[in-house]
Amino acid sequence: AATPAPAPPVAAPPPSPVSTARTLRDCADCPEMALVPAGSFEMGSNEMFEFEKPVHPVTLKSAFYIGVNEPTFAPWEACVAQGGCQRRASDRRAGRGERPVTDIHWDDANAYAAWLSVRTGKRYRLPTESEWEFAARAGTTTSYPWGRAVEVDKANCNGCNPQPRRQTTPVGQFPANALGLHDMAGNAAEWVADCWADNYRAKPRDGSAFATPGCRERVLRGGSFNNDPRYLRSAARFKYE
Repeated sequence: AATPAPAPPVAAPPPSPVSTARTLRDCADCPEMALVPAGSFEMGSNEMFEFEKPVHPVTLKSAFYIGVNEPTFAPWEACVAQGGCQRRASDRRAGRGERPVTDIHWDDANAYAAWLSVRTGKRYRLPTESEWEFAARAGTTTSYPWGRAVEVDKANCNGCNPQPRRQTTPVGQFPANALGLHDMAGNAAEWVADCWADNYRAKPRDGSAFATPGCRERVLRGGSFNNDPRYLRSAARFKYE
């Protein structure tokens, strides 16, 4: 989709923490999805990196659903078996089953969403970067969904716990955020729909994805088990081919 022109800045109301979330599952072995309500928030951070700036208001006019957990190997292998996904993803000898699927390309992630769409007759897609951060924050304005600093046993990362796991863990092992979403911080980094930009100056303010012709670098969010806590902040972002 073409990049929409930036909307004029508007004052965003303070976010309201969400205590419960409605969920659905479109088939017996489909991922559980949680409802993310429409709303406004301040996206980005002035804490560390230039590519997280400027902090800017974003308004999401429509609610959407997002996975309660990161996609796991079990449905991924079903997607491969049915021809929807082409890559037999590596688990780095950590184990498969209910661990998040790892070492997949952005195109692979889109193929998985397309397979779910065909199976269910519903529209599955990658979240936009704005949608992802809004869902990860779940009404918070702090560095992490749980507060301003790293806390023990909140996430799987290098430096989050006294005994680092050094690999992914089965999904849902750490506390969910206020929307009921697990592992938005740590475990496995997550692809979003957007092309990479070195800052937010040209990024849309309506929650849509940022797209450029011939885009070669896409955005990853959330950090992983081998990242230090700086990269698990709700505003942290990465790029990869």
